[in-house]
Amino acid sequence: MNDAAHDLHAPHFIGIGGAGMSGLAKILAVRGATVSGSDAKESETVRALRELGATVYVGHAAEHLPAGTSSVVVSSAIRADNPELVAAQERGVPVVHRSDALAALMGGRRALAVAGTHGKTTTTSMLAVSLGELGLEPSYAIGGDLDLPGSNAHHGAGEIFVAEADESDRSFHKYAPEVAIVLNVELDHHANYASMEEIYESFETFVGRIVPGGTLVVSADHEGARELTRRVAGREGLNVVTVGAAEDADVRVLSVAARGMTSEVTVELGGEQLAFTVSVPGRHYAHNAVAALAAGVALGVPADGLAKALGAYTGVKRRLQLKGEARGVQVIDSYAHHPTEMAADLEAIREAAGEARVLVVFQPHLFSRTQQLAEEMGRALALADGSVVLDIYPAREDPIPGVTAELIIDAARRAGADVRAEHEFAAAPAVLAALARPGDLVLTMGAGDVTNLGPEILAALADVAPAV
Repeated sequence: MNDAAHDLHAPHFIGIGGAGMSGLAKILAVRGATVSGSDAKESETVRALRELGATVYVGHAAEHLPAGTSSVVVSSAIRADNPELVAAQERGVPVVHRSDALAALMGGRRALAVAGTHGKTTTTSMLAVSLGELGLEPSYAIGGDLDLPGSNAHHGAGEIFVAEADESDRSFHKYAPEVAIVLNVELDHHANYASMEEIYESFETFVGRIVPGGTLVVSADHEGARELTRRVAGREGLNVVTVGAAEDADVRVLSVAARGMTSEVTVELGGEQLAFTVSVPGRHYAHNAVAALAAGVALGVPADGLAKALGAYTGVKRRLQLKGEARGVQVIDSYAHHPTEMAADLEAIREAAGEARVLVVFQPHLFSRTQQLAEEMGRALALADGSVVLDIYPAREDPIPGVTAELIIDAARRAGADVRAEHEFAAAPAVLAALARPGDLVLTMGAGDVTNLGPEILAALADVAPAV
């Protein structure tokens, strides 16, 4: 097989186990490519790829690059001195960025790209599930697993391709969607954007990639999104549909009523009211569902059928995912790492929890993000009844002098939070188990390996008598 301008018949993925990379590898394997790759560690995702026929090595070494490799696929997280990347360059093997590979896979399909500082994975997942429920057999590439390992991507027989569009490294400039969603526009990714103006310019470029006659679905509630709408208004060949609770929204959210861990949503669309269920808690998830509804309608999907199908979405891994219950304490996993996401998830869980306490173990993600947003993160943690803050998860970054988790802890205390530091990652489960009492909800929160603590907290709860 071959895909557009890039030869992807025998691709090698460096970092194949990552959320974005593994999805592309899966689609290519299903399409018949000879897929290989490497990752830093063994994982369920790696094993799922092997079951599809991919050759996956653990660890990075030049000899892992197979003879006959047609191209090497990398993400922005891959360093220039990676031995497999160096070997590819020495052998003259073309190096393809993940976004270019995704753009090639989307070629010839009706592309729907979901962008925004946060909410992308959830909204893309909602569309993938609901369009599948309607029998439209979409292809999709998502930044997280829906249920099982490897469920972050699918090669469908239908004409629609739904993709999460990442703004962090400007890679979303590579896509040419028929419909694009912009959920919000906020300052983030400080290593790549020096100012809010640069972020606006980047999103304007993304909107400019929408095919002539295509549609931009954009929030009417977030000021950054409204500013983007003002900037692109009047562009020839661009249809703009605004969504939200604002009175001037084209698709207006009339109400979001909490029903435990679900929400009942009523919208006004095309002059008529439409009510449907969203099977995850929280106002922000309800608004994501409305954006998905508007985007589907822009592709020609009937609104009433799509609204009902959206109720089939029950969540994606790490987005308020229930990990289990022990001693009357529920443990829930949250990917939130930006202050807006943190506050939204905490507000959603607070609404669902009723009189129960909400406890959080938070792992800051990236030194640069902590440096810029520590104050806002601290204020978000004040929404919990108690918080334990771990050391910063560095991911791809080197430390920044003076930037530690203490910046967040100090800000949280100024906001009135009950917060404590825990520098020993392995000690956190016992700390949470000692704090929790029956009826509490415990959130593991952050974009790093804090997700691994959920099962350990449950095990610790089973061994330790709850606090009273």
